[in-house]
Amino acid sequence: MEIIKDLPEVFEEFAEQRQKSFLMMKELKDKGTPVVGAYCTYFPKEIAMAMGASTVSLCSTSDETIPEAEKDLPKNLCPLIKSSYGFAKTDKCPFFYFSDVVVGETTCDGKKKMYELMGEFKDVFVMELPNTQGPEALKLWKKEIIRFKEYLEKRFEVTITDEDVRKAVKIENEARKALKRLYEVMQHDPAPISGHDLFKVLYGFKLDRSEIAGEVNALVDKIEAEYASGKMLEKKPRILITGCPIGGATEKVIRAVEDNGGVVVTYENCTGAKSIDRLVDENAEDIYQAIAERYLAIGCSVMTPNPNRFDLMGRLIDEYQVDGVLEMTLQACHTYNVETRAIRKFVNEEKGIPYINVETDYSQADVGQLNTRIAAFIEML
Repeated sequence: MEIIKDLPEVFEEFAEQRQKSFLMMKELKDKGTPVVGAYCTYFPKEIAMAMGASTVSLCSTSDETIPEAEKDLPKNLCPLIKSSYGFAKTDKCPFFYFSDVVVGETTCDGKKKMYELMGEFKDVFVMELPNTQGPEALKLWKKEIIRFKEYLEKRFEVTITDEDVRKAVKIENEARKALKRLYEVMQHDPAPISGHDLFKVLYGFKLDRSEIAGEVNALVDKIEAEYASGKMLEKKPRILITGCPIGGATEKVIRAVEDNGGVVVTYENCTGAKSIDRLVDENAEDIYQAIAERYLAIGCSVMTPNPNRFDLMGRLIDEYQVDGVLEMTLQACHTYNVETRAIRKFVNEEKGIPYINVETDYSQADVGQLNTRIAAFIEML
């Protein structure tokens, strides 16, 4: 007989998947499975999946290793970069330790230079990501995806066929559809679950990508059934979180919203809709072109101009009946910090709702201040 678990228990299991994955990494390596690690949403994981590799998201969200990183990197650098480098240098990230190859991308200057240093002690393959999204940029990005495929073939002595790539695209699209279905439960008002519980599932991940769709769809069915039976949160101001990648240390921002009377109904940033919203066209004649189009269309602040971010945010504000937008930026993340002006204007003037920007780092020293500012913002709503 199958044991039916309560929702809180299910959310905790997703939150623990990162820890469990650490243990599974060794089993994978013992079986001879290649492991490809990456940090960024632009990483075209289907190419690595097509050769049977396991793809992992590398550690970058804790201040634990920052002091060690600052021995090599400037103190006034973005905490995400310092944390990423610190975990790599100290071997405190099992995912990094077990990765055969780390895939970098030229998103920002800090990361480019970090990959240069990292290359001294790890196989690092850096993809040239254009910072614009026009036809010429797309040509370059498609070439980079094919160059990455050829690198993997040579490095692991394998052949990656178009059919392998199409299979991987299908698996990853199914995972995206399921995760999208999950965050769309937050369109209900009142919300069925807390934004932090939603985040645990979006942030938890499985090494076997083919298992995601089934697990997440089962969870969505359960949430919807409980909602239909009257289980839901009380009505609260509905917040959209945008800005830099969130997770680990910066979950303090989610907690500050939900401990002070709000509910996070949607995440526009990398951990949320930004990485899931678009699918790869499975029926495209040229599958590499389709992958290039899908990934290059991500609306990150490294893109100039960046219309896709505003398009996605506008849709989310409308679909999730958002009452206020909170933008979290990390200290020294120049592209996101510069873009806050345009985001504020868009949210206030075009969408007609309140906006707040909080700049933070990975320490917990500003938790009190965050609570005070965010509580005042929510009260105003």
